[in-house]
Amino acid sequence: MIAEIGLAALWLAAGLCALQFIAGVLGVREAGAHGAVHPVSALARPAAVVQGLLLLVAFACLLRVFAVTDLSVSLVADNSHVDKPFIYRLAAAWGNHEGSMLLWVTILGLSGGLVALFERRMDDRFMKAVLAAQAFIALGFLAFLLFSSNPFARLNPPADFGAGLNPLLQDIGLAFHPPTLYLGYVGLSVAFSFVVAGLVTRQAGPELARVMRPWVLAAWVALTLGIAAGSYWAYYELGWGGWWFWDPVENASLMPWLAATALLHSVSVLAARDALRTWTIMLGVVAFSMSMVGTFLVRSGILTSVHAFAVDPERGAFILGLLAIYVGGGFGLFALRAGALAEGKRFAMVSREGALVFNNVMLSGILAVVLLGTLYPLAAEALGTRVSIGPPYYNPVSAIFAVPMLLVLLVGPLLRWKRDSLSRIAVPLAIVGALLAASVTVLVLFTDAGVLPILGLAIAVALALASWLPLRGRRLKLVPLALWGSMLAHFGVAVSLAGMASETAFSIERLVAVEAGESVALGPYQVTLQEVDPVAGPNWTALEGRLAITGGGVDTVLRPQARYFTDPPQSTSESALLTRWDGQFYAILGDAAGEGRWQLRLWWKPFVTLIWYGALLIALGGLLSIFGHLRASARSRRIREEVIRRRAEKAAL
Repeated sequence: MIAEIGLAALWLAAGLCALQFIAGVLGVREAGAHGAVHPVSALARPAAVVQGLLLLVAFACLLRVFAVTDLSVSLVADNSHVDKPFIYRLAAAWGNHEGSMLLWVTILGLSGGLVALFERRMDDRFMKAVLAAQAFIALGFLAFLLFSSNPFARLNPPADFGAGLNPLLQDIGLAFHPPTLYLGYVGLSVAFSFVVAGLVTRQAGPELARVMRPWVLAAWVALTLGIAAGSYWAYYELGWGGWWFWDPVENASLMPWLAATALLHSVSVLAARDALRTWTIMLGVVAFSMSMVGTFLVRSGILTSVHAFAVDPERGAFILGLLAIYVGGGFGLFALRAGALAEGKRFAMVSREGALVFNNVMLSGILAVVLLGTLYPLAAEALGTRVSIGPPYYNPVSAIFAVPMLLVLLVGPLLRWKRDSLSRIAVPLAIVGALLAASVTVLVLFTDAGVLPILGLAIAVALALASWLPLRGRRLKLVPLALWGSMLAHFGVAVSLAGMASETAFSIERLVAVEAGESVALGPYQVTLQEVDPVAGPNWTALEGRLAITGGGVDTVLRPQARYFTDPPQSTSESALLTRWDGQFYAILGDAAGEGRWQLRLWWKPFVTLIWYGALLIALGGLLSIFGHLRASARSRRIREEVIRRRAEKAAL
């Protein structure tokens, strides 16, 4: 019965979504043509709210059938098991194609409902256009769910035990990584809807940017957290010791983040200075397009990846059709209306706007590098040639754009809006330049790191200082919260960059075969294999190694495991990590090597955890900026209302 309720809620949500779209279109057309609002258009906001609630009901029903392991539901039988721990039974609801799509659509519907309930900063015609665009996006994905990927399909007769969840997904990361990514993707869909409304109603000025900015910021924060969580999850779960593999599905999440980063800075310029109108609208379309490309790559079955949902070609064709409609329609509308957009205010090249434009161009260059590297092997394979593209391509080619971008980031926040001169900031510029040069010199003289790690570390040190230089000459109590957020995010970039460069430059790896009681040295530590014992978990068995770690002020035991799952049958390597302030020790237990010896794969990774600490700082900076802009917007609205009230009182007298 729960599954039927969920399916009914989906169908009702689809009907209301169609009503929302029709009401929104009528509201835009009638208001535009005659100045009067069609009565049906008044239903756009209520339809959006109720649709979001119905989708929430549908998703709650999906969680329920997974929580109780209802094996009469095909999706549960294929992706869960009666003996699975509860947290994994629950997370399995979105650890599959159909469930994750329902989560996507639910977040999409709830976002539309929130826009309908709380967004009042633009006129009614504009908001009807936003809701129509959001409904049009949701309609496509609801149709995909109902006609191609029904999550509530029944299985007759019910399964006895269930096939189980992919063991690699049986981790707390599944509870956090996909939802945060989807929040980011859907946030970009809301920004896209605002852009479409701006083009349709010809309102693409600072007001549009101020309305878009919290949504873009929220999407960017969610993508940052989702990518960081996915990176750390893969780092400790897959057992290969790396934090980024340039896997096509990893790239599928990185590309929207790059576009969203560029969009965020462009929106800020438009909101503050009424410049970059065309650039902002285009980036809004590009950012959502990248999220659609990522959706296609993950769900079309075109990729073979541990991250991808392998589905049949029919579903892939459906998603490709949606991609063509949304992306093609967005760019088509942009092409039709871009010429009519007002140019906005001009600015000098040496200005904060100029620095932001330069960095947006560099971000776009990195996006092009990643997009080409992701799609080229697919195109080559379609023509009968297998091509593998990895770090030897991505790292140096993306650095061509990343290094200049980071160098400009050192001074960009110090520049004034509209027009400035480098001579005005000569002192901080000299300090940052000297620190950068000194860092490069020290690293070249005292390390054998490569060129890119040296540049990364040196820029990270300089950026860590430069991030806080906008405070120079300011009273701290008067610094806006949004500025604190911006500075913290830039400092987070420096922290992450330092972690990436340190891990690349200074990591030590050893692959050894040892017997019980034998020791090996790695970095500052002495590692002794004490024994290997069989252990059992709730739904797995394993061989567990006991590694005594001493030296460097450490005396502890790590327990890496080689696990075996029966439902479905699969072996995994469970890493053991020792985290210190200056890095992380990483251990993997391999196969038996004969004569009582066991293979061990060991790493010492100096400062690797800075990668994820920096990502948390970036996300925290984004959250502070959201609250800062919302608070400033509320204050401005109260002031305007007070001025209007006083004028009305004065006129009445």
